[in-house]
Amino acid sequence: MIKSKSVKHIIIMLVFISIFNIFAYADNTIVVTLAKDLNEAQREQILKLFNVSKETTQIIEVNNEEERAFLEGIAPEEQIGKITISSAYVEVLEKGSGIEVETYNISWVTKDMYRNALVTAGVKDAKVIAAAPFAVSGTGALTGILKAFEQATGKKINTEQKRVANEEVIKTGELGEKIGKERATELIKEVKEKVIEKGAKGSKEIKKIIIDIAGRLDINLSAEQIESISKLMEKINRLNLNTEEIKNQLKGIGEKIDKTLKDNEQVKSLLQRIIDAIKNFFNSLFNRLK
Repeated sequence: MIKSKSVKHIIIMLVFISIFNIFAYADNTIVVTLAKDLNEAQREQILKLFNVSKETTQIIEVNNEEERAFLEGIAPEEQIGKITISSAYVEVLEKGSGIEVETYNISWVTKDMYRNALVTAGVKDAKVIAAAPFAVSGTGALTGILKAFEQATGKKINTEQKRVANEEVIKTGELGEKIGKERATELIKEVKEKVIEKGAKGSKEIKKIIIDIAGRLDINLSAEQIESISKLMEKINRLNLNTEEIKNQLKGIGEKIDKTLKDNEQVKSLLQRIIDAIKNFFNSLFNRLK
């Protein structure tokens, strides 16, 4: 009889422990997406980098077919590749925290390029790490990041948003190869905010915004580049994004550029004063010789 009661108590305790673990796991706001083509040693390396363990963290996989679904026709074949290497860590943060991004062994996509694209995809208030065991372009990492965010929040991201966000990364990177990635990221961010704010629909109105902002940022764009950005913005505008939300999530992007522009203006002002002083000196000298 005593043994029977003890067994019942043990069973009840085990049931409660199982239920507790289920709820604890469900409430976990950290999800890791591991690339399918990593070997076991590389998986351990990435998990160590993310500072997580298999036992306490939700771990899912991402494969090349999933990346290809959003990059095919947008990114060059050599960037898509045949295998998946980039992995991602996503942690849901408190409301108002914005998007934080870290990268390791990502050579082509910058942290701010990811942030810009993530807000286009509807991601908010999250800490994101994109990483690989060796240097990769990072173009495929966005797919894993979005998959992890969906798992962590339980909310599905619109397929079109995913596609446009991936296109934004590629076009920003390509533009960055011509004008610098930092400048390209700031340009795309500011144009996106203005297009959404004004609800610009037509190509002509969007191109005017692009030209105006590029001029203010002292960026020279070709007609082909303006056309490419304009087509991207037409797609972004159809996603019904919120300008204020974008600004809140992307705090810090463009601060370096704004400082550089301000410094340039100060330098120009100083140079102008020097030139004026030289002119005044020679005018005064010539007047005396008359």
